[in-house]
Amino acid sequence: MAKRSLLSSHREEASSGVSSVPSANKIPTLTVMIPTLNEAGNLPYVLNTIPNWVDEILIVDGRSQDDTLRIAKVLRPDIRVVHEYRPGKGAAMKTGFEAAKGDFIIALDADGSMDGAEIGKFRDALLAGADYVKGTRFGPGGGSADITRFRRFGDGGICFLIWLLFGARYTDATYGYIGVKAESVDKIGIDSDGFEVETLIGIRAQRAGLRTAEVPCFESSRIHGTSNLHALRDGLRIFKVIVSERLRKRPHVLG
Repeated sequence: MAKRSLLSSHREEASSGVSSVPSANKIPTLTVMIPTLNEAGNLPYVLNTIPNWVDEILIVDGRSQDDTLRIAKVLRPDIRVVHEYRPGKGAAMKTGFEAAKGDFIIALDADGSMDGAEIGKFRDALLAGADYVKGTRFGPGGGSADITRFRRFGDGGICFLIWLLFGARYTDATYGYIGVKAESVDKIGIDSDGFEVETLIGIRAQRAGLRTAEVPCFESSRIHGTSNLHALRDGLRIFKVIVSERLRKRPHVLG
């Protein structure tokens, strides 16, 4: 079945007189989206940190060859699973955003580096009026047990470029712990498949005029397995995204 974009869904709801935007009297629902690829060793920890008030946990799996999906279902029988067969984190996030049912969507990595107990910070910032919320390791109250000096220096340079070219004052450009209102997803648009998607989303949120906020987070080291992140390769892809976005004359909106 062909997927519909959230924007298309909202247009249909508007034409029928039904709004997808939470009313003042309705408590917004929340989806936690977790891209996975062979994360069976990490999922027990990750799922255990997610608060029980979360309405939906959505796994976006990229052809895992281990017990990732079996373990997910054993630990959380109510978990939803969608499949993304294209490689790359960006591809998984695009699929997840399209499939999520919540009014608020929080993206969380499956490697154990992000603490699900911090989801409440993102929810509170969205409830306070932000459309897009970034986790920051480098702002006040944040931290990391995993960052290298090279990557920290690179992230600082990326933040400077984003401020210089787009006016966005982020303190962390490459951390993937983010939250967004479902109604804002199509104002951002995702068409990058790799790790550079995290930087792309931040830039497009700024260009689309979304209300943005940062919340402090602590990044732990990956618990099991090996990261697919490659600092130099992914840094070059991020630089390419920045240049490409700067050359765009108008903000990118899917529809």
